[in-house]
Amino acid sequence: MRAVVQRVSRAKVCVGKEIVGEIGRGVLVLLGVSVRDSDKDAAYLADKVLNLRIFEDAEDKMDRSLLDIKGQLLVVSQFTLYGDATRGRRPSFIDAAPPERANRLYESFVTEARKLVSKVATGRFQAMMDVELVNDGPVTILLDSEKKF
Repeated sequence: MRAVVQRVSRAKVCVGKEIVGEIGRGVLVLLGVSVRDSDKDAAYLADKVLNLRIFEDAEDKMDRSLLDIKGQLLVVSQFTLYGDATRGRRPSFIDAAPPERANRLYESFVTEARKLVSKVATGRFQAMMDVELVNDGPVTILLDSEKKF
């Protein structure tokens, strides 16, 4: 499972003209699921995201987590995180989980997050979405449950 984690002052996701998810200060996660992922990966990555110390403390050091600041979370599915463009110019998505499995594990990640975060918003699985955000910092971290990076 892969996540692009962005610290935001605000973010929203729309399907057409409808806002389907919106948050204030917190974290936007673009989440991709691979064919090798399980509920264990979803739990691991949710814990990692929620406890990642990317918010400043009183001394302006990145030493506080989303949980510490009582921030909000927006999770958007993005299968293209498993796009492999090492050969040629057209990405292969062979490592991306099929939709049914990906949706189940995406929902597993969201369920884990909702246990600890008061506001968790989401996009709409398999929809064409417009994601708007104000990246605070900017701070962007890449995470992978297989610890590839």
